[in-house]
Amino acid sequence: MLKQRVITAVVLLAILLPALFYKTHMPFGAVTLVLIAAGAWEWGRLNGCTQPASLGLGVVLLGLCGFSWYAGLLDKPLSQLWIVAGASWVLAAALLLARGVLGWARIPKIIRLFGGMAALWLAWLAIAQARVLGINFLLSVLLLVWVADIFAYFSGRRFGGRFSKRKLAPGISPGKSWEGVWGGMVGVLLLALVWVYIEGSGLQFAADASLNSAPVNGASGTSLYSLVLNRHGAFVMLVAVVFMAAMSVAGDLVESLIKRSAGAKDSSNLLPGHGGVLDRVDALLPTLPLAMMLVSF
Repeated sequence: MLKQRVITAVVLLAILLPALFYKTHMPFGAVTLVLIAAGAWEWGRLNGCTQPASLGLGVVLLGLCGFSWYAGLLDKPLSQLWIVAGASWVLAAALLLARGVLGWARIPKIIRLFGGMAALWLAWLAIAQARVLGINFLLSVLLLVWVADIFAYFSGRRFGGRFSKRKLAPGISPGKSWEGVWGGMVGVLLLALVWVYIEGSGLQFAADASLNSAPVNGASGTSLYSLVLNRHGAFVMLVAVVFMAAMSVAGDLVESLIKRSAGAKDSSNLLPGHGGVLDRVDALLPTLPLAMMLVSF
């Protein structure tokens, strides 16, 4: 299993890294477009669609994202869209987690399918637009989610159950603890402070300096943390990263809830050793639109 995970990770990195660091955003947008279409296929399968119908969802999402790109949405602020998307994610996650696994099956299938497709479209639009803003900005969002997950894992392993006897969501993901969540939040706070310090010292990804495409908000090469810090102050920046870490946990739990309702261990077997695309991007689905919402204010 470990060997399989490593091989899959190496192959993915060999595809994603050159696309990410290419001088324009187009290769990265294309690669992520294919991945998100695969996520739509997985979404159909998790919600009881037949194989042809699930493939149809992938094609529809591919066309929707492609049309959005063609229409020039990657270069537009879309402030109102991101505010609506961010608020919708907060409300939807709260309602779904409150209703639990049984509540998911009671939602009409058409609403489940539409909601999932909308979430995947918004996630692709957000990650593609984040790449237009700059590599530094995109990586600051991605690393926030990854650091929250890593710190949560090790904090949960080390301190799980020591300070809080209640599990985070025992009916959805029994292995997650509150200590893990707190550890993840500490991790993202440290990440933000270190990133702002390094960026304040004049260091950034050299590739960003060569980006001449007009960014959405004129902030090419600037991280999410510095953008929020410069516009709203240190307190808002720290609250924002903690909030995004919390929403990354919510995204993870929502996907776990859906898989548990469908009786599935993984969203698919597209990524040997890792499960499916949705298993890898679940925490990013809410955080990417939220990041764009924060820089839209």
